[in-house]
Amino acid sequence: MKPVLSTFLFFFIAKLSLCQSVIPIQSATPKPFVLGLIDEITSEQLAEKRILNIYLPEGYNKNDTIKYPVIYLLDGSADEDFIHVVGLVQFNTFSWVNRLPKSIVVGIANTDRRRDFTYPTNIESDQKRNKTAGKSEKFIAFLEKELQPYIERTYKTTNSKTIIGQSLGGLLATEILLKKPTLFNKYIIISPSLWWDNASLLKQPSLLFEESFKHKTDVYIGVGKEGLAPTDIPHVMEVDANLMVERLKTTKSKNVTVHFDYLPQEDHATISHQAILNAFRLLYPSDGAR
Repeated sequence: MKPVLSTFLFFFIAKLSLCQSVIPIQSATPKPFVLGLIDEITSEQLAEKRILNIYLPEGYNKNDTIKYPVIYLLDGSADEDFIHVVGLVQFNTFSWVNRLPKSIVVGIANTDRRRDFTYPTNIESDQKRNKTAGKSEKFIAFLEKELQPYIERTYKTTNSKTIIGQSLGGLLATEILLKKPTLFNKYIIISPSLWWDNASLLKQPSLLFEESFKHKTDVYIGVGKEGLAPTDIPHVMEVDANLMVERLKTTKSKNVTVHFDYLPQEDHATISHQAILNAFRLLYPSDGAR
């Protein structure tokens, strides 16, 4: 029996050693995980080329007849808000969530956000701290005369246009809302820097307030525990945002809807995810596929 046992043990140990020495063979070469497209537009208004990060929804096919709403995202660089906002858009368009219609996201990458997102200020200290600021008029012209027409020519879009802006981006979105309200249908404004130029936007006249304003416009303004603004003239950011909401609600137009969302558990750095999620819930009906 001993020779038989020895032979059995030899083959058992040999097989065990062979199994332990096998290295799994990689079945395929790793491939890039593609989230969207990188596009580029040459702007005469801004005298420069601008990078666009584009997310196309699942099922997008340039050869079919389906068209999609467009969400324009300020601070849309890959290392800014593009990736995590696209994640929120994708999640909310899942069939089992159905809070948002499948949408194209256009992330506008920054070159100089203080230049692009601010209008001229009369506050001398802010002028000194922000040497390139005050060119928002050119950026708004870029959005209206170049970017939107380019997106509508290049991609399959409906007439529904949303803008998302936070902080200085929220300031710009508010400026557009008041000065060019028909440029977008939905405004998602988060922690807006309304303190700029001593909160002069709070006094900005607008067609938006007139009974004759017929453009269906939905506005969401969300703020967290923002605290004092970074300016010499004292401003509490959430107070300024609330004042803007109260002014917007004085509109005589039946086509303007305004939502104010105070999120005291969030601050200027953490608010964007929760605010955008809340905005999608408030700005779209329960049958989000509209």
